[in-house]
Amino acid sequence: MTAPQGALYLVATPIGNLGDVSSRAIQVLGDCDLVACEDTRVTAKLFAHLQISVPTTSYREENEKRKAPELAARIQAGESIALVSDAGFPAISDPGFRFVRECRRRKLKVIPIPGPNAGLSALSVSGLPTDKFLFLGFLPPKTTARRKAFDQWSDFNGSIVIYESKHRIQKALTEIVEVLGTERCICVAREMTKVHEIFHVGPAKEVRRAVDKGSQKGEFVIVIAPQGYEL
Repeated sequence: MTAPQGALYLVATPIGNLGDVSSRAIQVLGDCDLVACEDTRVTAKLFAHLQISVPTTSYREENEKRKAPELAARIQAGESIALVSDAGFPAISDPGFRFVRECRRRKLKVIPIPGPNAGLSALSVSGLPTDKFLFLGFLPPKTTARRKAFDQWSDFNGSIVIYESKHRIQKALTEIVEVLGTERCICVAREMTKVHEIFHVGPAKEVRRAVDKGSQKGEFVIVIAPQGYEL
């Protein structure tokens, strides 16, 4: 079935394993007039694997304010455009919010194509409470701001999900230990769905030690349990 004209599609792409892309995502990406990409080079590799040949355009944080109205105008004129990030679901800690908002303001169709999401994937296998959670995405890069965030949400009565880069994972874990306590139960997921996927779950001091001993390469998700929670 060909994608209907005049719509924005938010298409989830694999966070690691290319086998996780859905048949619906492949169909929509192949049928759209244009695909807006966080990084066209990353998307080109995915398209080569999927044998998709569709025009692409760069849509990233640096040009989002300018491109959002331009692309929305093309949808208003009848084109179908898909938005993808480098991995996972676009607009979730990735560019896309302004594009979606612009389409909503113009009363255009915005259609989600569900699929992989790093935060929910880590939460679901963490063993930490899943009935209530707070997604904070990437915390500010400066230590003072991150410590303030941990302190602000220390009493939240659900799990907290955070994204962290390889450059700051050790600092973030140290701050969790210092602000939330050595016994706070956490889960750290690294390189999910990839060859070197690994999960560390337990008291913060033990998880920090385990991460310190292993590789800090790749993408990380941290899940923090409510205060007093034990496995």
